[in-house]
Amino acid sequence: MTSPTLAVRQASDQDLPQLFDLYRHLNPEDAPPPAPDVARGILKQLSRYEGSGVFVGEVAGTLVASCTLIVIPNLTRGGNPYGLIENVVTHTDFRQHGFGRRLLDHAAEAAWEAGCYKLMLMTGSHRPEVLRFYQDAGFEQSKTGFQKRRVPPRPEG
Repeated sequence: MTSPTLAVRQASDQDLPQLFDLYRHLNPEDAPPPAPDVARGILKQLSRYEGSGVFVGEVAGTLVASCTLIVIPNLTRGGNPYGLIENVVTHTDFRQHGFGRRLLDHAAEAAWEAGCYKLMLMTGSHRPEVLRFYQDAGFEQSKTGFQKRRVPPRPEG
């Protein structure tokens, strides 16, 4: 059986409803999406950094995979920026077709075209198949990641 054809491109405002549906496959318990005008503003803000954006994979008019690339200006490494990939997701019905890998390859090419000297991503998953997916896509587990999250204020009472 052959895999359906995947078209990869930058997300547009018109993609936001399908993109938010797709994000449910990334984190089903996530907060509700921002209001449409706020979401459009965020998408526009992302495009201000050369090479940055939300990339989507589409099959027959349906978004089936996505990832976000942020190209970050840098004062070290001769002023070369670096890239950070976040929100990598493939719709559960479309996994195991190579779509996620295609999106990561596209994001990497965009990062190299923007002059990035490296490309990073982090995952909170410890599942072997997820880690293997990133390794098979050319990423190596070579650094230790840390994060600090904002703690919401406690309700009074």
